Amino acid sequence: MRVLIVEDDRETRDWIDAGLLEEGYLTQAVGDGREGVALAVQGHFDGIVVDRKLPGLDGINFIRAARSADVQSGIIMLTALCDTRQRIEGLDAGADDYLGKPFAMAELVARLRALSRRPALNRESTLLEWGPLVLDLTRHVGTCMGEPLDLTPTEFRLFEILMRHAGKVVTRSMLLEQVWNFHFNLRTSVVETHMSRLRGKVRVNGGESLIETVRGYGYRLQARSHPA
Repeated sequence: MRVLIVEDDRETRDWIDAGLLEEGYLTQAVGDGREGVALAVQGHFDGIVVDRKLPGLDGINFIRAARSADVQSGIIMLTALCDTRQRIEGLDAGADDYLGKPFAMAELVARLRALSRRPALNRESTLLEWGPLVLDLTRHVGTCMGEPLDLTPTEFRLFEILMRHAGKVVTRSMLLEQVWNFHFNLRTSVVETHMSRLRGKVRVNGGESLIETVRGYGYRLQARSHPA
């Protein structure tokens, strides 16, 4: 697993780098947000560990820039600001997970492992199909009419939940609980932000999205996408 570390404090950066190398990860470490974005866009990283406070470009804007450039890597944000509001801001920006400082190396490694296997909600079925949509949980690949969908780990997770409940409404509360582990309904646009990106990708021939917004309830895969 290749991991990009973006942390401006040299001591912390070197500690993370050494810890991940010891665990068998391939790493690249930088201390500037803009340099980090350039590397994230150019290189294929399975995971990115980014500090919130960075020179050049802070962690929140780093994530926004990376996601705008269609970087699909799983992102874990590090910060000493670990209250709920700060956590929500990071998730809304496009982070997949959040880790407050100080933290144990074992926890960071565990979170990276969890991120790499996050799509697997249930391993009883490894191939989900709904009309032109196919989700292969073993290969971690989603397709629409045979064409691959370029999904972030969070988008894949959302897509899997929709596929497992195809034709049925998936509520916002259900998504908050199963994807972000929030067991209460927060005032946050994190669901809407990620679902909007996913809806833009799940289209047939560039037309209308196959993910339908059910106002006041949640989302569902359109029933007409299923073969008769």
